[in-house]
Amino acid sequence: MKSPTRHDPPAAPVRPAGAAAAADRRTAAGEAGTRRRIRRQLPTSPWLFAAPGLVVVCWFILYPFVSTVANAFTDKRQLVDGKYVGLANFRELLHDDMFWIGLRNSTLYVLVVVPALVILPLLLALLVQKQIPGITFFRSAFYTPVVASIVVVGLIWVWMLDERGLVNAVLEAVGADKVGFLSDQWLLLFSAMAVTVWKGLGYYMIIYLAALANVPRELHEAAAVDGAGPVRRFVSVTVPAVRSTMVLVAALSSVAAFKVFSEVYLMAGPAGGPAGEDTTLVMLVQRTGTGLTGRVGYASAISVVIFVVTVALMLLVLRADRKEDR
Repeated sequence: MKSPTRHDPPAAPVRPAGAAAAADRRTAAGEAGTRRRIRRQLPTSPWLFAAPGLVVVCWFILYPFVSTVANAFTDKRQLVDGKYVGLANFRELLHDDMFWIGLRNSTLYVLVVVPALVILPLLLALLVQKQIPGITFFRSAFYTPVVASIVVVGLIWVWMLDERGLVNAVLEAVGADKVGFLSDQWLLLFSAMAVTVWKGLGYYMIIYLAALANVPRELHEAAAVDGAGPVRRFVSVTVPAVRSTMVLVAALSSVAAFKVFSEVYLMAGPAGGPAGEDTTLVMLVQRTGTGLTGRVGYASAISVVIFVVTVALMLLVLRADRKEDR
């Protein structure tokens, strides 16, 4: 028989069969108790974790939405409880000239701004995607308007486009006539659109950069071998590869453009430009529903119309995307 050496591991103690069985039973009982406790906690534990977020959503989003819809069918005013009037507010909208002016301007905003914010950031992303010296500076420069305050941006552009501003000073210096960017109805509206596009370029450029990073380089190389030029590769390779991102950008920018407020308000003033002709729907809500004599019920009806139109815009964009997938 071989005698144990000092390098051999000590032999495990041999437990009696009864002690081992008892230990196994205790282990099984402990596991069963743990499973029972888990089963008792499962129905409530997720709600406890989600409760803070649900409270915030219900208090700041769901309750204001329900309250706005309810007020749209009343004649409520500031500091005065209203009574139910049915569809009277919506019937009044049909005969309100300012409502149709606001709807026209908001719709025109979407038609001009959305195509620009779908195409221009993509071209900008293709430009800054190249790894060349100093490209990080240009990426930061293009993104700077996004992080800038909209109030600061609006005031800067007002100063530049004013009759005595920088742009008209340059025009006057070269012998050209001054341009009433902020006094002409259509020039003011299109100037506000230009500010919206300029401020949103960097934001959507980042989204496109993330999408372009997932486009296989082999596709461009194969297209180049087949003789496709830069424009052809852009149309046949880049656009199909980022089409889902373009749909996302179109949906986001269309909703934001239809609800535009800050740019037009800062450049046109509270009155909405000459004779209020540059008023948007959100500006009309602010003008109608605020103040001690504000018509909260009527402003809520306009808000409901804005909500319905924005949902319809998103559905149209998604429907167009589905048609292209077929």
